[in-house]
Amino acid sequence: MSESIPPCPQCESEYVYQDQALLVCPECSYEWDPNEPDEDAIIVKDANGAVLTDGDKVTVIKDLKIKASSQVIKIGTKATIKRVLDKKDHQLDCKVDGVGEMMVTAKFVKKA
Repeated sequence: MSESIPPCPQCESEYVYQDQALLVCPECSYEWDPNEPDEDAIIVKDANGAVLTDGDKVTVIKDLKIKASSQVIKIGTKATIKRVLDKKDHQLDCKVDGVGEMMVTAKFVKKA
């Protein structure tokens, strides 16, 4: 088959073929431009405006109090983003160094 054509985003068919600039699925008749950004993609930005994605390393830019605890996440604490979520308040599911798993608001971190 040709050079790494992705499966159909609608039905996951592997029989996708290219027709000029579009990719076409013969099973469900879905057509899409692989160069256009995905409308369903979640876009979350850090305090500096950098787009955050799963697996990114971030640094806390402000002391953060942990709800229902006397513990505080200090400025400069590093974290790894496990998942970026489409939520209003806590968009990042992170593993925070020295604290563990927790949800963090994107505006309080910067990309490391």
